[in-house]
Amino acid sequence: MVEKNIYTVKPLTREEREKKLGQRGKVIWFTGLSGAGKSTLGTLLENTLFEQGFIVQLFDGDNIRMGINKDLGYTLEDRRENLRRVAEINKLFLQSGIVTINCFIAPTEDLRHMVNGIIGASDMIEIFTDCPLEICEKRDIKGLYKMAREGKIKNFTGIDSPFEPPVQPHIHLRTDLYTPKQCLKIIMDLVLPAITLSHHNPHNIT
Repeated sequence: MVEKNIYTVKPLTREEREKKLGQRGKVIWFTGLSGAGKSTLGTLLENTLFEQGFIVQLFDGDNIRMGINKDLGYTLEDRRENLRRVAEINKLFLQSGIVTINCFIAPTEDLRHMVNGIIGASDMIEIFTDCPLEICEKRDIKGLYKMAREGKIKNFTGIDSPFEPPVQPHIHLRTDLYTPKQCLKIIMDLVLPAITLSHHNPHNIT
């Protein structure tokens, strides 16, 4: 009888991956009305962290709904499934030690609670981009609010679908009162310590 050799291979841990990358995995989640500044600030944050040497990935409606979630609409049920899938993807990136930035309306506390439950409260930073509806409408370069008010888009948040402000976000930004640069400074002050490994600093951050 030929004895078979069985090799047990130990999977890499999140801590090992983070040490290799020189960063802590973290999920940063921007929530707020369309036009409140989520994508603008998310992109600024992504570029800034990337320039400082961090491995970071941005998720928003454009790159998610054109691909993995292209089968979903905008009913409350489809919004829930959209965010559930996004949260599960984030969890995989998180376990790989990667910093993810998410720009999604996530209009209700129930939806945000679901996302938080999948990802884990200690691994998630919630940022509320708060801006009055009338200013969001003025910023609307895609004309989405106009189409929603004309009935051409159904279930549009802020018009015929509600938005519930987060109860306890980590950062509450009035994007109508502060410039993007000022908002980014506030965000970086919280995010940078949360993703930097104190014992391993390949990013030359001082």
